[in-house]
Amino acid sequence: MSIIEAYNNAWNQGDVEALEALIHDDFVFNPHVGGITMGKSDVLKFAGSSHTTAEHERVLFENDEVGVSHAVVHFANDSDSEAVLSFMRFKNGQIISMETGATPLSDGYQLIGSE
Repeated sequence: MSIIEAYNNAWNQGDVEALEALIHDDFVFNPHVGGITMGKSDVLKFAGSSHTTAEHERVLFENDEVGVSHAVVHFANDSDSEAVLSFMRFKNGQIISMETGATPLSDGYQLIGSE
């Protein structure tokens, strides 16, 4: 199983232990909203909390160094669903960084945190 597939499976099942093993201790996450940066502990807090669900998950490219995936993501806070593209870098078989870009899927979309 690829690193991305393992990450998606662990995320969807809320398996924090599996995610902890897949995410490097020096992990940095730069999401497409809010201009913030998160670390490993921040991401693990979200795991299993039903903040997001995903469908149509696809691994577009993956090798030992990088991976690219795409999914439709739905948010529990009633914000609009998004088509999310994720770029990941790997180190020693773990995800060391992730950055996302997204396309809103509704006409009335408002960026979270831009109010």
